[in-house]
Amino acid sequence: MTVHYERLSNLDASFLALESRSTHMHVGAVAVFAPGPTTSDDGVDIGTLRSLIASRLDRIPRYRQRLATVPVEGHPVWVDDEQFHLDYHVRHIALPHPGGDEQLREFVGRNMSQQLDRTRPLWELAVVEGLENGGFAIVSKIHHCMIDGIAGIDLMAVLLDFSPDFEITPAEEWEPRPAPNGTELAVKEISRSVSRVIASVSDLSQLGANLGEVVEEWRHRLKAVSASLSSGWLVPTGSTPLNGTIGPARWFDWVELPLDEVKAIKNAHEATVNDVMLAIVAGAVRSYLMDEGGMSEAEVEMTEFRIMAPVSVRTKDERGTLGNKVAMWLMELPIGERDPGLRIRHVHAATKNLKETDQALGASTLVQVSTGAPATLVSLAARLAGRVRPFNMTVTNVPGPQFPMYMAGSQMLATYPLVPLWQSHGIGIAMFSLSGKVNIGINMDRQVISDPTSFGEHIQRAFKELKDADVPDSDEEPKSETPPVKKAPPMGTR
Repeated sequence: MTVHYERLSNLDASFLALESRSTHMHVGAVAVFAPGPTTSDDGVDIGTLRSLIASRLDRIPRYRQRLATVPVEGHPVWVDDEQFHLDYHVRHIALPHPGGDEQLREFVGRNMSQQLDRTRPLWELAVVEGLENGGFAIVSKIHHCMIDGIAGIDLMAVLLDFSPDFEITPAEEWEPRPAPNGTELAVKEISRSVSRVIASVSDLSQLGANLGEVVEEWRHRLKAVSASLSSGWLVPTGSTPLNGTIGPARWFDWVELPLDEVKAIKNAHEATVNDVMLAIVAGAVRSYLMDEGGMSEAEVEMTEFRIMAPVSVRTKDERGTLGNKVAMWLMELPIGERDPGLRIRHVHAATKNLKETDQALGASTLVQVSTGAPATLVSLAARLAGRVRPFNMTVTNVPGPQFPMYMAGSQMLATYPLVPLWQSHGIGIAMFSLSGKVNIGINMDRQVISDPTSFGEHIQRAFKELKDADVPDSDEEPKSETPPVKKAPPMGTR
């Protein structure tokens, strides 16, 4: 009997290691759909939606796999779940009257406050009916060890169609492949390690004429690693009221911005859409810290505020595959800059520097060279990184389709993504563009953030401020990637 398992990469395993009672490591989204063939006055036809999902589940086999652990070594692996039940993962709920945004936000916050069951495949979909518009919402929750943002777009495409027409083909009967027992798993992993050593020796013997190219490539990689590390990964960032001891409970809010107006700002300032969105976040953080956080303008100008921005390193050949192919940019937001026009110039200079120094490659190389490290060291390194707090907030921006998409005949009206909160992070921002709008999902910790609607209002304010801003003269272009920051005395833990 042939047994089957798949080893998690060290990056994927680190997302498991980072999880604690208060640090949930699932990503998520709230997709809102218009009324369609599966909706009526009686609610949503959950049977049809489940049948549609079941008919396409064979395209994403990870969704029928659960975690197992290699004995002694402790590294996690994927095995087929012999007790998989779709009804457990695709749930059906109804919002209380009147079914507006407030009720949906409240449900999402409670849902995202609960961790996924590690004895089952690490995903859930909640089909939510009772919306004011007569449609429904799909609230997804997937562990970060399974998926990254770019892969998520590919997975969404599995369930979405380009037209309202859809067909449900009978799902093929699924037979789980036998999972190895502890002894088999330990023996196979020892054999895999030996084979890898032999393969590496064989590769070295065949370098020959390609040695120069390999040396040049690794010279470039090491230079990128140095730039990545020097960006601040080893040094704690400033302390702000947006950072503190977090608990398990979450708020969730969202904001929509018109994409054409965002692009108009981009064109006026000769920047990118991502630069515009980061400048808006910088403006929102600045005004929030002064209006809600009790910081003076002078304190804000002296405070270093870094974000981590995930960047996909997934190749075209890897599109549609599961697991994480993502590296991290670390950059300082110019929250001390009063002028919104200069603020976007600072952001553009910073992202330009990150691209020129290839820091995404540097971060991914660090992950690559860690492959093979013992699971206990990976876990320890992940937790230490969280405690150092090299950044204040995660901000991710994923481009989406600018044309209508449908699920079971219902048009998708919006998708608000959710990014996990790292240890001591009160807010995480995720953005997704769809059909002429930028949908912004705001994940918040209830212990750190007292008002769940406040930060969204500051985003709206920062957008208007940037839209009305004058374009700075070219001689005002910042000479460095970030504005100079005066270091303030330690504020203590907030």
